[in-house]
Amino acid sequence: MRVYDQLEEITSELYNLVDAALEMRDFEDASLLQARADILYEQNEQMENLDIVILEHEG
Repeated sequence: MRVYDQLEEITSELYNLVDAALEMRDFEDASLLQARADILYEQNEQMENLDIVILEHEG
């Protein structure tokens, strides 16, 4: 769970950086940061779903 929490924190920080880049009108950086944040968010969701499937299978 600690890894999920850290990944969630990193993703949140990336989204904060997206907002900061947009405020500075740095659209190129904002776009890149947004793409990376979205990828990490999706990976975290997939890992959580996999854990649920594993727990259900074991139980």
